[in-house]
Amino acid sequence: MFHVRALPSLTRTGVAPFLSHRRARSTSSISAARTEHAPTVSGRGHSSPSSRANEISVDFEQTQEAYKSKDSLELLRSLVVFKLCSYDFLVDKNKELSTLGQKVLGRTLFNKVMKMTFYGQFVAGEDHVAIKPLIQKNQAYGVGSVLDYSVEEDIDEEEIQQKEPCVSAADPSSNDHGEKRYKVDSELRSVHGEVTTAPTYFHADEAKCDHHMETFIKCIKASGGASMDGFSAIKVTALGRPQFLLELSEVTVKWRRFFNFLALQQGKVVGQVSEQRVENAVSPLCLDRSIDVLDWNSLLDDRDKCADLLVVPNVKLGKLEPLLKDFSDEDEKQMQRILQRLDALAKHAVENRVRLMVDAEQTYLQPAISRLALEMQRVYNKEKPVIFNTYQCYLKEAFDSVSTDVALSCREGWHFAAKLVRGAYMYQEKGRAEELGYEDPINPDYESTNRMYHRCLDFVLDEIARNGNANVMVASHNEDTVKHTLRRMNELGLMPRENKVYFGQLLGMCDQISFPLGQAGFPVYKYVPYGPIDEVMPYLTRRAQENRGFMQGVQKERGLLWKELRRRAASGELLHRPVY
Repeated sequence: MFHVRALPSLTRTGVAPFLSHRRARSTSSISAARTEHAPTVSGRGHSSPSSRANEISVDFEQTQEAYKSKDSLELLRSLVVFKLCSYDFLVDKNKELSTLGQKVLGRTLFNKVMKMTFYGQFVAGEDHVAIKPLIQKNQAYGVGSVLDYSVEEDIDEEEIQQKEPCVSAADPSSNDHGEKRYKVDSELRSVHGEVTTAPTYFHADEAKCDHHMETFIKCIKASGGASMDGFSAIKVTALGRPQFLLELSEVTVKWRRFFNFLALQQGKVVGQVSEQRVENAVSPLCLDRSIDVLDWNSLLDDRDKCADLLVVPNVKLGKLEPLLKDFSDEDEKQMQRILQRLDALAKHAVENRVRLMVDAEQTYLQPAISRLALEMQRVYNKEKPVIFNTYQCYLKEAFDSVSTDVALSCREGWHFAAKLVRGAYMYQEKGRAEELGYEDPINPDYESTNRMYHRCLDFVLDEIARNGNANVMVASHNEDTVKHTLRRMNELGLMPRENKVYFGQLLGMCDQISFPLGQAGFPVYKYVPYGPIDEVMPYLTRRAQENRGFMQGVQKERGLLWKELRRRAASGELLHRPVY
């Protein structure tokens, strides 16, 4: 058991006045926000007769409306692709089969086959010119686009930098406050060998980071040129060294765990994390009588002023040690370079009237990614939501992350903007937790994840109804979740035209959800990958693997596709062509 020793007051560092100002401003801004944005529409939050008259319901069984943007060959292609993706052998051996197919058919014929099947189903085209017809067609039927230039690189062993050793940032239950260590090179190789939901870039070259930034800029411009109010997806691992993101995640998680430890020690672990405070009697870093988690986290923003006073417990040694002892000047420069690249992307997004979607990645990188996303939201979300951060609801701490960030946005006066996903790193994260011997960060089962998703979603929807400064994309293929969202929107009096609640699905999947929503007036988007066939093959490989479970469970969608084909055959509409 360690004991917290008294440290000099932070007042001498100049941080105390800064935080006092933040605290005073936050209290008044929250009150002002709740007054200014207090709902005045009758029925918001209540089921009054007028609100019930405005309720919107969506029928996801009407195949004629759901598939009128598709010709019959496209419906047949969907049936074939979904069926093929349900066979484990084809999914497990897809790389080998692709290589064999190119040898037997030749590259030209193989590419034609891919365009007729998997590539044509899940990818919009080879470049920003080729994708425009599909984007414009979808937009004509009420569905927008989240563009993602999906060229991915396989990781060579030489590209993975060696480093001795680095603290795991994804150890949410460790009793030694982050002292579990592992070699980054072996962990990154382990990561590369698993199924992931979004590409994680590993590179040692700053020039490659700049190249990735330029690629994202092209994607942003393509999104702005192809549609109005679109989205563009970006990945922070493409903009900086993953080893740095590991280190920043380590610092962030250790600091948060120390707050949790102090709150537990004082018996303050009640209510939401954002409402918890620790008292000056125990914490050496409290400035007044107590401090909440938001101001606690903000101390990291002033690490240059109080680095010597930012300490965390080392259980093994039984004493406090500097939090930033392994955070070098080069790490600080790396953080500034990543922020500069993110800033350049955000500026291009504003110029092109595009919103940026920051993709979520593995848990041991995510604390750093979320922190960098918050830095950009503070700057660019003041007037309207431009930067959207992604929250993975299969994580046990998802609600704490969402509620804390919502509270921070209210305190500082910017628009909270989130994409809620269930997550697709489940098997990787579970395996890693078992290998390193820490508690699994993933919810124990699918139902737990559903409950977490709906809890986070309900919290954000309530915040939207309360002050209008929050925004959320419900990125889900789960029909029950979509129906739950519609029901809650009706209860809260949230209308589609307010553009506060968005829906998102992948291109080539769940059209029976996306298009009825769009035609009913809801803001709905398809995640639209594009890129050359040869270079997009890793994306298609990953997509087939990560959606294996989902594809095996699309009996309803396949049934609806057959139902529509039979309807067209009976009514003489097999030659149906979309009109837009």
